[in-house]
Amino acid sequence: MTPLRLIHGAAALVAAGSLAATVWTGLADRGVALAFGALMTTGELTRWSDAQARRQAAPLGAAGSLAYALLGAVAGRPGHQDAAQVVTVVLVATVLGAVPHIWSGHPTADHLARRVLTVGFAAVCFQPLYSQGAFASWGGPAYALLLLTLLALTSLCGAVLAAALAHSRTRWPFGPLLREELRGLLGIGSTVWATGAVMALAVAVVGLWALPVFCLPMLLVQHSLRRYTAVRATYRQTIASLARATEIAGCTPAGHAHRVAALSQAVGRDLGLTGCALTVLEYAALMHDIGQLSLVDPVPGGATADLPVAEQRRIALLGGAVVRQTGVDAAVAVVVERQADPCREQPLAARIIRAVNAYDEMTRDAGPDGPLRALERLRLGTADDYAPEVVESLARVLARPPGGRERAPVRRTALSDPVPGWVTHG
Repeated sequence: MTPLRLIHGAAALVAAGSLAATVWTGLADRGVALAFGALMTTGELTRWSDAQARRQAAPLGAAGSLAYALLGAVAGRPGHQDAAQVVTVVLVATVLGAVPHIWSGHPTADHLARRVLTVGFAAVCFQPLYSQGAFASWGGPAYALLLLTLLALTSLCGAVLAAALAHSRTRWPFGPLLREELRGLLGIGSTVWATGAVMALAVAVVGLWALPVFCLPMLLVQHSLRRYTAVRATYRQTIASLARATEIAGCTPAGHAHRVAALSQAVGRDLGLTGCALTVLEYAALMHDIGQLSLVDPVPGGATADLPVAEQRRIALLGGAVVRQTGVDAAVAVVVERQADPCREQPLAARIIRAVNAYDEMTRDAGPDGPLRALERLRLGTADDYAPEVVESLARVLARPPGGRERAPVRRTALSDPVPGWVTHG
């Protein structure tokens, strides 16, 4: 059983069991459940998807869910919700808030499974012990520290689930995906922890009026994050527009830069790149041919892979100079400048772009056998021109369909094998 099916199956069992138990015993503290459910639904309605980071964010919904899972008392009166009721309320609120996203075609199954399992984990760790009076003698800093510890453990659980789901869907290495999720916990994740803990403590003292007080700051945080995401997307579009300059000038074929960038990102993911390193790789891949704008006589077809090494280095240095003038991160310019250096002296991003660029140029108008013949040529060039680990990673990536599930690997010598179905050119 794949991790994807295992996680979805576990979430379905937890949700069904909790829903059945709640229906059987009835809903305790209905006003409290309705208030928290409304808060979570609002958070889900304001959820947004970051296409570039391949994740969905609903900080308000997450904070409200965790606060309800760790809710002990309401205005000094002990609460009566159990773990099953917590999961049921979170499930219903999340599904209601996800209706517009489902209607718009945004994937929700992974998000819902992760929310059910993480909230279930927090509720099972806290609610049974609280109802038995295990924390009756815990007061002040000790109780607050207990909540923060449980929230930290729950966040770690969520990070593992998110990495496992992403690995199952994309086949990217699990370790780098987990590190990326853990780094995310230090940003907005820490805000969600703190808000969830403070919300639970505040409701215990002043009652449900604490919810709107903490709802407004989290909505402002969400608004700021959405603006940041929009600015980042605009910046990327600007880079992509600059990359098209070589196509408009007739220096490179249409779509070449975007094909190289997309395939380079996939190879980078396969090799474990994440975060800023992956962004630098994408921007450098988009702008790797921009140095051709400085040439008096354009390279025929924009194919630089077969040029003399000295000419390749000259174009690369010209490209780096152009990138520096645009104000893009200096790390991008360094990668562009070094894509023609000796392979063993190049940074990993430059090695990836060099191999992927050569592959795209070799397969252009090469017919059905083009991709396999190109891979064979790249493998023959691993002694001097191309990094062996990059070429093997490229072969693994090409053997996968667009959804990320592995197909039969591309063999090394059978040049008559079928072309991987998701590779398109032109």
